[in-house]
Amino acid sequence: MKSKWEIRKYRPEDSELWDRLVADSRQGTLLHMRGYMDYHADRFEDCSLIALRNGLPTAILPANIDSLGTLHSHQGLTYGGWLTPPVHFDGTDMLELFDAWTGWCRSNNITKVIYKATPHIYHRIPAEEDIYALFRSGVSIRTVNLSSVVDMREIPSFNTQQKRNLKKASTINPWIRETTDTSEFMPLLEECLRERHDAAPVHSRQELQLLKNRFPKGIRMWLAGSGPEPEAAVCIYDTNSVAHCQYIATSPAGRKNGTLAYLFHHLIHNVYTSHRYFDFGTSNEDAGHILNSGLIHQKTGLGGRGTAYTTFEINLTDERYDRQ
Repeated sequence: MKSKWEIRKYRPEDSELWDRLVADSRQGTLLHMRGYMDYHADRFEDCSLIALRNGLPTAILPANIDSLGTLHSHQGLTYGGWLTPPVHFDGTDMLELFDAWTGWCRSNNITKVIYKATPHIYHRIPAEEDIYALFRSGVSIRTVNLSSVVDMREIPSFNTQQKRNLKKASTINPWIRETTDTSEFMPLLEECLRERHDAAPVHSRQELQLLKNRFPKGIRMWLAGSGPEPEAAVCIYDTNSVAHCQYIATSPAGRKNGTLAYLFHHLIHNVYTSHRYFDFGTSNEDAGHILNSGLIHQKTGLGGRGTAYTTFEINLTDERYDRQ
């Protein structure tokens, strides 16, 4: 019996269709829009897929393929997975879609898939049919990173340490302002990452500015300080009902003055009050095997609670995928 599902690769002329499917989906965010995905097109061989049901584009998978022939939920994105429509799509449809998709992969000599499910906090409405289909596919868990998330319906109080920081900063009364210029935001971030983690930002100044210009409401940069120079900086990705901290930075003066706690208190209680979640981001290294206890303690102290970012591995050489 011929499947009602057909899988084909994304083409550049599909960009408007793609963005429309992202906007209409249950779990698509600005990360999945072509204006975001394509800024680093030179680093990845795109292998994004469009699933057609009875000839109509219905679901999409942001993806790339590596030199070994492994298909990835796009490596340039924090999360991905199949983006699915809000109605007329259920668990049975997802199982059929997975069957058609894994068949397409095998016919294109893809033997392994790395699949990054979109965490539930980013779902506009529940959308975990892919988790069930993954279970039915006998996948293995490859990576789990732990993020710290505030449920904005019932915001926890800061812990004792962060309350002290907030009180200390309140006596100084730092200024807070938003900037649209990455040349104001990035120096503090670059210095903080270099000093504390011997690392560099994922985005260059030029890349972040490009993305900020493309998504002026979706990407916002906040600064705070008690003198002429910023002492704390936070870059927020506004993705549907989630305010996600893409970058967080402080200076030595900011750590001494409690400026970051002051800035976060302002963002949570004054700026993003209409959002469902405030996501401080993950606190892991080495593909989740190392948990930065100091970092997660800080985020928990600010009100964050655990949400998993999970990546799965599908081995298509398993006999269950042999549809021949």
